[in-house]
Amino acid sequence: MSTIAQRPTSGSPTPGDVATTKKEPKRNNRFADMSFKGLAVGAGVLILVVLGFVTVFLLAEAWPAFVAGDQVGVNEPQTIWQYVAPFAFGTVWVAAIALLLATPVAIGIALFISHYAPKKIAAPLGYLVDLLAAVPSVVFGLWGIQVLAPFLQPVYVWLTTYLGWIPLFTGPASGTGRTVLTVALVLAVMILPIMTAVCREVFLQTPKLQEEAALALGTTRWEMIHMAVLPGATSGIISAMMLGLGRALGETMAVAMVLSPAALISFALVTTQNPNTIAANIALNFPEAFGLRINTLIATGLVLFAITLVVNMGARWVISRRAAFSGANA
Repeated sequence: MSTIAQRPTSGSPTPGDVATTKKEPKRNNRFADMSFKGLAVGAGVLILVVLGFVTVFLLAEAWPAFVAGDQVGVNEPQTIWQYVAPFAFGTVWVAAIALLLATPVAIGIALFISHYAPKKIAAPLGYLVDLLAAVPSVVFGLWGIQVLAPFLQPVYVWLTTYLGWIPLFTGPASGTGRTVLTVALVLAVMILPIMTAVCREVFLQTPKLQEEAALALGTTRWEMIHMAVLPGATSGIISAMMLGLGRALGETMAVAMVLSPAALISFALVTTQNPNTIAANIALNFPEAFGLRINTLIATGLVLFAITLVVNMGARWVISRRAAFSGANA
């Protein structure tokens, strides 16, 4: 019986077609990799270019204030450093208090959502906390001045009466409740969502085998968290704190609306006169500024820019030291 050679049908691929088909994904993957690399490098360069333009603008506009000597003062002759010192202190002081108040709450909420709450409760609670990030700062300012400040005013009177011997609670107490502590509480609520979200995601990255091994040894849930979750999440917690601190350092409207400001350096939290922040001072005075006054306000903005840069660099240094233990980028 003769064997009839069957030709490949139109639907059957030839060896050449198979080779071509095998090479196509490689070319596509290489093109995708190169495209993604180009976009990533371009985005990084764009950020550096924008940052450079901002730096050049701030330096150019602030230079007249730095060389003006003691002519930048409004009520009395002052150099730029004497003028900006109280505002720089107020910025760091208010942001530090807000960070101190928000950090344990954010860690507690993140741990509850990731390791304690049932799934039916954890997901809605996480969405509810994230929704706080969508609230405009003006709304927080209105809440602080209309609700929180009057509510806390009797508390401030009690603190100055019975704990006035502590420098932080020296009197006289504010009659309106618009104090540094009130602003710090408002800022703590504002930075809570981003800190909670970062901490929650970091806690969820803990390997399940480590958690199960710790529980198998007979530890309680808190001991398991202390042994397996928190050590590896240190860098993530620090990152969350720095993100929250950056938001608190640059907040403008809420501080301008709630705080009763003065140009002074004071650690008192509940008095009638409170140190102002750089961002709030710029917002309050820029509309009426002209001439050298504008350069002075821009110079204070340059100081705020430098403070934020130093804080971020310090945070990156701390995180890099823990990178070997947490998996973070060195």
